[in-house]
Amino acid sequence: MTQTDRLTDHRDATDPIRLSTAPRATSLFVNGHAPRRRGLLILLSLLGGFLLTVVWSAEFVDQTIGDNVANALLGHDAKETPLTGVVAGVLFAFVSGIAGTFTACNIAAFGAIAPLAGSSGGRLGRFLAPLRPLGWMAVGMIAVSALYGAIVGLVGTSMPQFSTAQNTPGSLSPRSIQSMVVFGLIGLIMVYLGLAALKVVPDPFARISRRYPNAPLVFMGALVAGFLIGRPYPLFRQMFRDAAESGNPLYGAAAFTLQSIGNIVIMAVLFLLLAWFAGSRLQAWFAARPARLAAITGAAFLVAGAFTFLYWDVRLLARREIIPWYPTAPWT
Repeated sequence: MTQTDRLTDHRDATDPIRLSTAPRATSLFVNGHAPRRRGLLILLSLLGGFLLTVVWSAEFVDQTIGDNVANALLGHDAKETPLTGVVAGVLFAFVSGIAGTFTACNIAAFGAIAPLAGSSGGRLGRFLAPLRPLGWMAVGMIAVSALYGAIVGLVGTSMPQFSTAQNTPGSLSPRSIQSMVVFGLIGLIMVYLGLAALKVVPDPFARISRRYPNAPLVFMGALVAGFLIGRPYPLFRQMFRDAAESGNPLYGAAAFTLQSIGNIVIMAVLFLLLAWFAGSRLQAWFAARPARLAAITGAAFLVAGAFTFLYWDVRLLARREIIPWYPTAPWT
Protein backbone atom coordinates (compact mmCIF):
# COMPACT_ATOMS: atom_id res chain seq x y z
CA MET A 1 0.00 0.00 0.00
CA THR A 2 1.41 3.41 -0.99
CA GLN A 3 1.47 6.49 1.23
CA THR A 4 -1.32 7.97 -0.89
CA ASP A 5 -3.44 4.87 -0.31
CA ARG A 6 -2.84 5.11 3.45
CA LEU A 7 -3.88 8.77 3.48
CA THR A 8 -6.98 7.95 1.45
CA ASP A 9 -7.93 5.13 3.82
CA HIS A 10 -7.36 7.39 6.82
CA ARG A 11 -9.44 10.17 5.27
CA ASP A 12 -12.27 7.73 4.50
CA ALA A 13 -12.26 6.35 8.03
CA THR A 14 -12.49 9.78 9.64
CA ASP A 15 -14.53 11.63 7.02
CA PRO A 16 -17.51 13.14 8.92
CA ILE A 17 -19.70 12.72 5.85
CA ARG A 18 -19.01 8.99 5.77
CA LEU A 19 -19.46 8.66 9.52
CA SER A 20 -22.79 10.49 9.41
CA THR A 21 -24.17 8.03 6.86
CA ALA A 22 -23.13 4.93 8.82
CA PRO A 23 -26.04 2.80 10.13
CA ARG A 24 -27.16 4.00 13.54
CA ALA A 25 -29.43 2.33 16.07
CA THR A 26 -32.63 4.27 16.78
CA SER A 27 -34.02 2.00 19.53
CA LEU A 28 -33.42 -1.37 21.17
CA PHE A 29 -35.33 -3.16 18.42
CA VAL A 30 -33.92 -1.20 15.48
CA ASN A 31 -30.12 -1.29 15.19
CA GLY A 32 -29.99 0.64 11.92
CA HIS A 33 -28.76 -2.24 9.76
CA ALA A 34 -30.80 -3.77 6.98
CA PRO A 35 -30.21 -7.43 6.06
CA ARG A 36 -29.89 -8.45 2.46
CA ARG A 37 -32.88 -9.94 0.64
CA ARG A 38 -35.36 -8.34 3.01
CA GLY A 39 -38.27 -9.19 0.75
CA LEU A 40 -37.53 -12.91 0.94
CA LEU A 41 -37.04 -12.70 4.72
CA ILE A 42 -40.40 -10.96 5.15
CA LEU A 43 -42.17 -13.48 2.93
CA LEU A 44 -40.68 -16.49 4.74
CA SER A 45 -41.44 -14.99 8.17
CA LEU A 46 -45.08 -14.33 7.31
CA LEU A 47 -45.32 -17.82 5.82
CA GLY A 48 -43.86 -19.26 9.03
CA GLY A 49 -46.50 -17.47 11.11
CA PHE A 50 -49.23 -18.79 8.83
CA LEU A 51 -47.95 -22.38 8.97
CA LEU A 52 -47.86 -22.17 12.76
CA THR A 53 -51.58 -21.37 12.76
CA VAL A 54 -52.18 -24.43 10.61
CA VAL A 55 -50.51 -26.87 13.01
CA TRP A 56 -51.37 -25.22 16.34
CA SER A 57 -53.70 -27.26 18.56
CA ALA A 58 -55.38 -25.17 21.25
CA GLU A 59 -56.91 -28.27 22.82
CA PHE A 60 -53.52 -29.92 23.30
CA VAL A 61 -51.89 -26.78 24.71
CA ASP A 62 -54.81 -25.72 26.92
CA GLN A 63 -55.92 -29.12 28.18
CA THR A 64 -53.11 -31.65 27.85
CA ILE A 65 -50.38 -29.22 28.95
CA GLY A 66 -52.14 -26.38 30.76
CA ASP A 67 -54.69 -28.34 32.81
CA ASN A 68 -52.23 -31.06 33.80
CA VAL A 69 -49.61 -28.52 34.89
CA ALA A 70 -52.15 -26.61 36.98
CA ASN A 71 -53.53 -29.80 38.55
CA ALA A 72 -50.02 -30.97 39.45
CA LEU A 73 -48.99 -27.66 41.01
CA LEU A 74 -52.23 -27.15 42.94
CA GLY A 75 -52.62 -30.79 43.98
CA HIS A 76 -56.27 -30.95 42.89
CA ASP A 77 -58.48 -30.52 39.83
CA ALA A 78 -58.07 -26.85 38.97
CA LYS A 79 -61.32 -26.61 37.01
CA GLU A 80 -63.55 -28.47 39.44
CA THR A 81 -62.35 -26.98 42.73
CA PRO A 82 -64.01 -23.66 43.62
CA LEU A 83 -61.87 -20.73 44.71
CA THR A 84 -62.48 -19.91 48.37
CA GLY A 85 -60.88 -16.76 49.67
CA VAL A 86 -58.25 -14.30 48.51
CA VAL A 87 -55.26 -16.56 49.25
CA ALA A 88 -56.65 -19.41 47.17
CA GLY A 89 -57.52 -16.94 44.43
CA VAL A 90 -54.07 -15.36 44.11
CA LEU A 91 -52.38 -18.78 44.28
CA PHE A 92 -54.65 -20.02 41.51
CA ALA A 93 -53.87 -16.88 39.48
CA PHE A 94 -50.11 -17.50 39.65
CA VAL A 95 -50.37 -21.24 38.96
CA SER A 96 -52.80 -20.79 36.07
CA GLY A 97 -50.41 -18.19 34.67
CA ILE A 98 -47.59 -20.76 34.67
CA ALA A 99 -49.95 -23.35 33.15
CA GLY A 100 -50.81 -20.89 30.39
CA THR A 101 -47.20 -20.23 29.41
CA PHE A 102 -47.48 -22.04 26.10
CA THR A 103 -50.94 -20.87 25.07
CA ALA A 104 -51.24 -19.18 21.69
CA CYS A 105 -51.82 -15.77 23.25
CA ASN A 106 -48.67 -15.78 25.40
CA ILE A 107 -45.79 -17.50 23.64
CA ALA A 108 -45.65 -15.10 20.70
CA ALA A 109 -43.96 -12.12 22.35
CA PHE A 110 -40.80 -13.74 23.67
CA GLY A 111 -39.12 -14.53 20.37
CA ALA A 112 -38.65 -10.82 19.85
CA ILE A 113 -36.47 -10.31 22.93
CA ALA A 114 -34.26 -13.38 22.43
CA PRO A 115 -31.53 -11.34 20.68
CA LEU A 116 -31.16 -9.26 23.87
CA ALA A 117 -29.64 -12.31 25.56
CA GLY A 118 -26.30 -11.59 23.88
CA SER A 119 -23.84 -10.12 26.39
CA SER A 120 -20.17 -10.20 27.21
CA GLY A 121 -18.13 -10.69 30.35
CA GLY A 122 -18.04 -13.55 32.82
CA ARG A 123 -20.84 -16.02 33.29
CA LEU A 124 -22.24 -14.12 36.27
CA GLY A 125 -22.37 -10.94 34.17
CA ARG A 126 -24.04 -12.79 31.30
CA PHE A 127 -26.57 -14.19 33.75
CA LEU A 128 -27.36 -10.84 35.37
CA ALA A 129 -27.44 -8.77 32.16
CA PRO A 130 -30.82 -10.13 30.93
CA LEU A 131 -32.43 -9.21 34.27
CA ARG A 132 -32.42 -5.59 33.14
CA PRO A 133 -34.57 -6.04 30.01
CA LEU A 134 -36.80 -8.48 31.90
CA GLY A 135 -37.19 -5.90 34.67
CA TRP A 136 -38.20 -3.16 32.23
CA MET A 137 -40.66 -5.55 30.58
CA ALA A 138 -42.13 -6.25 34.01
CA VAL A 139 -42.76 -2.52 34.52
CA GLY A 140 -45.07 -2.34 31.51
CA MET A 141 -46.58 -5.74 32.18
CA ILE A 142 -47.48 -5.08 35.82
CA ALA A 143 -48.88 -1.60 35.08
CA VAL A 144 -51.34 -2.92 32.47
CA SER A 145 -52.29 -6.16 34.24
CA ALA A 146 -52.87 -4.43 37.60
CA LEU A 147 -55.00 -1.71 35.99
CA TYR A 148 -57.07 -4.22 34.04
CA GLY A 149 -57.46 -6.43 37.12
CA ALA A 150 -58.70 -3.47 39.16
CA ILE A 151 -61.25 -2.67 36.43
CA VAL A 152 -62.40 -6.31 36.45
CA GLY A 153 -62.80 -6.14 40.23
CA LEU A 154 -65.05 -3.11 39.81
CA VAL A 155 -67.18 -3.84 36.73
CA GLY A 156 -66.10 -7.30 35.54
CA THR A 157 -69.52 -8.94 35.78
CA SER A 158 -70.77 -6.73 32.94
CA MET A 159 -67.75 -7.36 30.67
CA PRO A 160 -67.79 -9.78 27.69
CA GLN A 161 -65.15 -12.05 29.26
CA PHE A 162 -67.50 -12.78 32.18
CA SER A 163 -70.07 -14.43 29.93
CA THR A 164 -70.40 -18.22 29.85
CA ALA A 165 -72.58 -18.25 26.72
CA GLN A 166 -71.55 -20.91 24.22
CA ASN A 167 -70.39 -19.89 20.77
CA THR A 168 -72.78 -20.90 18.02
CA PRO A 169 -71.95 -21.57 14.35
CA GLY A 170 -72.37 -18.56 12.09
CA SER A 171 -72.11 -15.95 14.82
CA LEU A 172 -69.61 -14.34 17.16
CA SER A 173 -70.17 -13.95 20.87
CA PRO A 174 -69.15 -10.67 22.53
CA ARG A 175 -66.31 -12.64 24.16
CA SER A 176 -65.01 -13.74 20.75
CA ILE A 177 -65.30 -10.23 19.35
CA GLN A 178 -63.21 -8.89 22.22
CA SER A 179 -60.54 -11.54 21.58
CA MET A 180 -60.48 -10.77 17.87
CA VAL A 181 -60.11 -7.02 18.40
CA VAL A 182 -57.40 -7.30 21.05
CA PHE A 183 -55.28 -10.00 19.40
CA GLY A 184 -55.78 -8.61 15.92
CA LEU A 185 -54.42 -5.25 17.08
CA ILE A 186 -51.50 -6.89 18.92
CA GLY A 187 -50.67 -8.98 15.86
CA LEU A 188 -50.63 -5.96 13.55
CA ILE A 189 -48.45 -4.03 16.00
CA MET A 190 -45.93 -6.89 16.02
CA VAL A 191 -45.91 -7.03 12.22
CA TYR A 192 -45.17 -3.30 12.11
CA LEU A 193 -42.35 -3.67 14.66
CA GLY A 194 -40.88 -6.45 12.54
CA LEU A 195 -40.93 -4.26 9.44
CA ALA A 196 -39.39 -1.41 11.46
CA ALA A 197 -36.55 -3.68 12.64
CA LEU A 198 -35.84 -4.43 8.97
CA LYS A 199 -35.92 -0.69 8.11
CA VAL A 200 -38.93 -1.03 5.83
CA VAL A 201 -41.06 1.42 7.86
CA PRO A 202 -40.07 4.14 10.38
CA ASP A 203 -39.06 3.13 13.89
CA PRO A 204 -42.00 4.09 16.18
CA PHE A 205 -39.65 4.32 19.18
CA ALA A 206 -36.98 6.48 17.55
CA ARG A 207 -37.96 9.75 19.22
CA ILE A 208 -38.86 8.49 22.69
CA SER A 209 -35.81 6.20 22.84
CA ARG A 210 -33.49 9.20 22.71
CA ARG A 211 -34.72 10.18 26.15
CA TYR A 212 -36.03 6.85 27.47
CA PRO A 213 -33.95 4.05 25.88
CA ASN A 214 -35.88 1.30 27.67
CA ALA A 215 -39.28 2.46 26.39
CA PRO A 216 -39.49 -0.39 23.81
CA LEU A 217 -39.10 -2.97 26.59
CA VAL A 218 -41.79 -1.31 28.72
CA PHE A 219 -44.06 -1.32 25.69
CA MET A 220 -43.33 -5.00 25.04
CA GLY A 221 -44.27 -5.79 28.65
CA ALA A 222 -47.52 -3.88 28.20
CA LEU A 223 -48.17 -5.86 25.04
CA VAL A 224 -47.70 -9.16 26.91
CA ALA A 225 -50.12 -7.99 29.62
CA GLY A 226 -52.54 -6.98 26.88
CA PHE A 227 -53.04 -10.66 26.14
CA LEU A 228 -55.10 -10.83 29.34
CA ILE A 229 -57.65 -8.43 27.88
CA GLY A 230 -58.67 -10.88 25.18
CA ARG A 231 -57.60 -14.23 26.59
CA PRO A 232 -60.21 -17.02 26.30
CA TYR A 233 -58.04 -19.63 28.12
CA PRO A 234 -60.46 -21.58 30.40
CA LEU A 235 -58.36 -21.37 33.57
CA PHE A 236 -57.88 -17.64 33.04
CA ARG A 237 -61.61 -17.12 32.58
CA GLN A 238 -62.19 -19.03 35.82
CA MET A 239 -59.91 -16.56 37.58
CA PHE A 240 -61.56 -13.66 35.73
CA ARG A 241 -65.02 -14.62 36.96
CA ASP A 242 -63.82 -15.03 40.53
CA ALA A 243 -62.16 -11.59 40.52
CA ALA A 244 -65.23 -10.01 38.91
CA GLU A 245 -67.63 -11.57 41.41
CA SER A 246 -65.48 -10.44 44.34
CA GLY A 247 -66.16 -6.77 43.61
CA ASN A 248 -62.71 -6.05 45.07
CA PRO A 249 -60.41 -4.04 42.76
CA LEU A 250 -57.35 -4.71 44.95
CA TYR A 251 -57.89 -8.46 44.70
CA GLY A 252 -58.44 -8.11 40.95
CA ALA A 253 -55.21 -6.12 40.54
CA ALA A 254 -53.20 -8.63 42.60
CA ALA A 255 -54.65 -11.68 40.84
CA PHE A 256 -54.08 -10.31 37.34
CA THR A 257 -50.55 -9.18 38.18
CA LEU A 258 -49.66 -12.64 39.47
CA GLN A 259 -51.27 -14.20 36.39
CA SER A 260 -48.97 -12.10 34.18
CA ILE A 261 -45.90 -12.92 36.25
CA GLY A 262 -46.78 -16.62 36.09
CA ASN A 263 -47.08 -16.31 32.30
CA ILE A 264 -43.45 -15.26 31.91
CA VAL A 265 -41.70 -17.30 34.62
CA ILE A 266 -40.73 -20.22 32.40
CA MET A 267 -39.82 -17.99 29.46
CA ALA A 268 -37.70 -15.79 31.74
CA VAL A 269 -35.80 -18.83 33.02
CA LEU A 270 -35.15 -20.00 29.45
CA PHE A 271 -34.02 -16.48 28.56
CA LEU A 272 -31.56 -16.43 31.49
CA LEU A 273 -30.21 -19.87 30.57
CA LEU A 274 -29.67 -18.73 27.00
CA ALA A 275 -27.66 -15.77 28.26
CA TRP A 276 -25.69 -17.98 30.68
CA PHE A 277 -24.63 -20.61 28.17
CA ALA A 278 -24.51 -18.69 24.88
CA GLY A 279 -24.47 -14.98 25.70
CA SER A 280 -20.88 -14.23 24.70
CA ARG A 281 -21.09 -16.35 21.56
CA LEU A 282 -24.30 -14.63 20.55
CA GLN A 283 -22.77 -11.20 21.05
CA ALA A 284 -19.72 -12.11 18.97
CA TRP A 285 -21.93 -13.56 16.23
CA PHE A 286 -24.10 -10.44 16.12
CA ALA A 287 -21.08 -8.10 16.28
CA ALA A 288 -19.45 -9.82 13.30
CA ARG A 289 -22.44 -8.86 11.16
CA PRO A 290 -24.95 -6.51 12.85
CA ALA A 291 -27.51 -7.13 10.11
CA ARG A 292 -27.99 -10.60 11.65
CA LEU A 293 -29.51 -9.01 14.76
CA ALA A 294 -31.88 -6.95 12.62
CA ALA A 295 -32.87 -10.06 10.65
CA ILE A 296 -33.59 -12.17 13.74
CA THR A 297 -35.47 -9.41 15.55
CA GLY A 298 -37.53 -8.58 12.48
CA ALA A 299 -38.29 -12.21 11.69
CA ALA A 300 -39.33 -12.92 15.30
CA PHE A 301 -41.78 -10.03 15.31
CA LEU A 302 -43.16 -10.93 11.88
CA VAL A 303 -43.70 -14.61 12.73
CA ALA A 304 -45.33 -13.72 16.06
CA GLY A 305 -47.47 -10.98 14.55
CA ALA A 306 -48.65 -13.02 11.58
CA PHE A 307 -49.47 -15.96 13.84
CA THR A 308 -51.39 -13.81 16.34
CA PHE A 309 -53.45 -12.01 13.71
CA LEU A 310 -54.21 -15.01 11.52
CA TYR A 311 -54.92 -17.39 14.42
CA TRP A 312 -57.20 -15.08 16.40
CA ASP A 313 -58.92 -13.27 13.54
CA VAL A 314 -58.96 -15.35 10.35
CA ARG A 315 -58.85 -18.91 11.72
CA LEU A 316 -61.39 -17.99 14.41
CA LEU A 317 -63.84 -16.88 11.71
CA ALA A 318 -63.48 -20.28 10.08
CA ARG A 319 -64.03 -22.08 13.40
CA ARG A 320 -67.26 -20.12 13.84
CA GLU A 321 -68.24 -21.04 10.24
CA ILE A 322 -68.40 -17.39 9.21
CA ILE A 323 -65.86 -17.91 6.44
CA PRO A 324 -65.97 -21.22 4.54
CA TRP A 325 -62.52 -22.65 5.21
CA TYR A 326 -59.11 -22.25 6.79
CA PRO A 327 -56.40 -24.91 6.46
CA THR A 328 -55.70 -26.86 9.66
CA ALA A 329 -53.74 -29.99 10.48
CA PRO A 330 -55.76 -33.14 11.33
CA TRP A 331 -54.73 -33.09 15.00
CA THR A 332 -56.12 -29.57 15.55
